[in-house]
Amino acid sequence: MSPSGSGLFLERRIAAALCALLLLIASSWSTAASDTKTLTAILLVARGGLPDPDFADSIVLVMNNLGPAPVGVIVNRPTKIAVSELFPQLKQLTSLHDKVYFGGPVEYGSVWFLFRAPSAPPEHAIRALDGLYLSADEQLLMRLLSREKPMDGLRIFIGHSGWAPGQLESEIANGDWALQHANPEAIFNGKSEHAWPAPQGQEPST
Repeated sequence: MSPSGSGLFLERRIAAALCALLLLIASSWSTAASDTKTLTAILLVARGGLPDPDFADSIVLVMNNLGPAPVGVIVNRPTKIAVSELFPQLKQLTSLHDKVYFGGPVEYGSVWFLFRAPSAPPEHAIRALDGLYLSADEQLLMRLLSREKPMDGLRIFIGHSGWAPGQLESEIANGDWALQHANPEAIFNGKSEHAWPAPQGQEPST
């Protein structure tokens, strides 16, 4: 597929997904993040030239016990979808420019979010790192978005990343990923220049 054709395909893909997401938002909240177990998390950094367009140049926060195999969210892939577009009923968001992030190609349409909290996690959230919690609970997200500074220490994802048992270990052994220590600063203060989808006519770096 040509670069321009690939860019157009991705544009159509995200537009269709947004329409589906807005229709299904009330019923698509994942229940996987309601578990109360403490997570063990690392950051995966994609090698230069990784050919998979969903993961090229990506940094993924990966957690090891949300299921039978590793699960995570890409933390440096903002989409073109504004948070205010995803929640048009929340008029206080209209002046914000924060984007929804592409968490990964799995269950594109599910909504997950990471947020900072100084103490014990609220109900329906689990600890990912010290002071950082993961949830997919709609009511909790609505409470966070109703704050005076709704996006302070909050990042919202559509879709997530996942691997079959043994798949990620094989990819790491193959040199596709480098491992880094995970911390909230790397997630909230890191660069987010690798938009998804890539601008029309521009392929991910190879």
